[in-house]
Amino acid sequence: MNSIINVESIDEILVLKTQGYLNKDLGEEILEVAKENIVKGTAKIVINLELSNIVNSIGASIMIELIEELQEVDGRLAFCSLTPIVEKTFNIMGLTKYCETFESQESAIQGMS
Repeated sequence: MNSIINVESIDEILVLKTQGYLNKDLGEEILEVAKENIVKGTAKIVINLELSNIVNSIGASIMIELIEELQEVDGRLAFCSLTPIVEKTFNIMGLTKYCETFESQESAIQGMS
């Protein structure tokens, strides 16, 4: 099942942990939760993809849309715990030019604080 399995706020950073295929459905779910929190003042988001080991171009393009939403509020987006194939996909699509990637959730939170 593709879904967000955990949502928490740590040091004013929204942390989303996903599970399954980062495709259109999961991408839209992430975007919806992120937008709800951006409206409430959240400007830093970490997406933990430890349990999402595959991504398609639609999922990645929705993440670009999220980056654009965050740029409007001078926010930041980071991904953590990426598999090598997901990291390669993000690099190819240019996502990593506009967001940060970290080895672990802990290092992402530290890097975003």
